[in-house]
Amino acid sequence: MKLVRYGEKGREKPGAIDAHGRIRDLSGIVADFTPEVMTIELRDRLTALDLDGLPVVDGNPRLGAPIARTGHFIAIGLNYVDHAKEAGQPIPAEPVIFSKAPSSLSGPNDDVILPRGSVKGDWEVELGFVIGRHCHYVDQADALSAVFGYVLANDVSERAFQIEGTGQWIKGKSAPTFGPIGPWLVTADEISDPQDLAMWLDVNGERMQTGNTKTMIFPVSELIAYCSEKMDLEPGDLVITGTPPGVGLGMKPQKFLKAGDEMRLGMDRLGEQRQKVVAFQG
Repeated sequence: MKLVRYGEKGREKPGAIDAHGRIRDLSGIVADFTPEVMTIELRDRLTALDLDGLPVVDGNPRLGAPIARTGHFIAIGLNYVDHAKEAGQPIPAEPVIFSKAPSSLSGPNDDVILPRGSVKGDWEVELGFVIGRHCHYVDQADALSAVFGYVLANDVSERAFQIEGTGQWIKGKSAPTFGPIGPWLVTADEISDPQDLAMWLDVNGERMQTGNTKTMIFPVSELIAYCSEKMDLEPGDLVITGTPPGVGLGMKPQKFLKAGDEMRLGMDRLGEQRQKVVAFQG
């Protein structure tokens, strides 16, 4: 099932995409997709629904992030060999974990706002997943059973904030709008193998990234097991899993985002996004 949140920013309602591509209203089933309800039990109840019996949403409303918020926005760095090389970093021997501010979540087609002082805005197409049950010391063999669903993500970055100065990644990853996800959250039952999903990203119509999750250094199951050794994972936690090569930082000469640019990105089964880049006003 493809789960969405639709409507004006801050007033989104939960929905699902039916077999004809129409949005069906789920607000009679669940108030919103918040961490408190993002459990495997809800996932299974939703996937058992007959969508034909639910109200059709008229028109073509804006799609917001398919989860209302997340308790922890976890990101994995340097999880593709060629991306680690282009970033000038050693191939990691274990997953590189950092966080993005939960407030960076954004709709799949909302504008990306470059923060004040930004000079090195960058893009990263990534596979994301949402946790559906409490995880602590989860075995890798059982790890995928903890996934509520999968989502397309753009890990937007400001490399000067991320790398220069004190070099704390969270500073370059957390600006408002730096976490576009969606258009939908695909429940885990529809993705039999998260390690075989092709992805791509264009800037101004030029292909920058082409990759496949099969080339991840650490697959989803290993990431869940590893993260659950270092912290509790809770329902509604969002994890994005790293990007293939082709980011602006790795180009020679380097290329960074500016106001007026347009990003388009997509992934098998998980849909497409389109974002216009704008400068911060205020």
